[in-house]
Amino acid sequence: MEKTYTDFKDILHDAATYLLHDGELIYTKSWQGKVDDKFSTLEVMNYSFTCPINPSIEILEDQIKPNLPWARDHFIERVCGEPLNPGEQYKNWPFYKKDEFRTEEEKFTHTYMERFWVPKHYGIRYFSGNLNDVVNLLVRDPLTRQAYFPIWFPEDTGATHGGRVPCSLGYHFLCRGGKLHMFYDIRSCDLLRHFQDDVYLACRLLLWMLRRLRLQRGSRFWESIIPGNLTMHIYSLHIFGEDVPIVKYRFKEKTS
Repeated sequence: MEKTYTDFKDILHDAATYLLHDGELIYTKSWQGKVDDKFSTLEVMNYSFTCPINPSIEILEDQIKPNLPWARDHFIERVCGEPLNPGEQYKNWPFYKKDEFRTEEEKFTHTYMERFWVPKHYGIRYFSGNLNDVVNLLVRDPLTRQAYFPIWFPEDTGATHGGRVPCSLGYHFLCRGGKLHMFYDIRSCDLLRHFQDDVYLACRLLLWMLRRLRLQRGSRFWESIIPGNLTMHIYSLHIFGEDVPIVKYRFKEKTS
């Protein structure tokens, strides 16, 4: 399913309604790397939408209604320039439960800060890149089709370590028609706990990218470029089976 919006105000309600009406109950053998035969989700596949990104952070926050102040503080942590693990803001996440995740003394299997600012190392043939390399590419070639920023790394393939792997796959920046657009692929998204924050953090990343591009020496091209659309494609949009009554109540759905 794919929809186009003029702003973000109705996206959450529409996604919840579609999920409750058309979702399929799915049972899997694990969640976040943990074996749990009783684990179930109500799921729809291939949920997509496109919406323009307002240049005002305050307006975006009003439209999207992410978990504040956590989402705002965590975005600042994501773009800090350091490959932090575990960082600090995970402890302030509204749904954080210490017994379900790592302790303060341990590292996560991955963090967004590590993926944004991975230290340089050899890949198969060349050095790996980080977020700054995407900035530099767009300065050199503003209309490039190559400005993809991966969050899913080769080490995630097959989840061989048995732990958590990223939900976000990556962000593609594409400048066309005087606007910088973002295409955001995410393999798994919990509507109740993550959806609004994932949307907000993607929008903030595009605004951050545009600001960084405008600050680069010799990049006058970007002075006239404005934020474009966020196109988000979710392979599995879901809620936990036990959360169905919560979502129905929140969106005033009648229980059948």
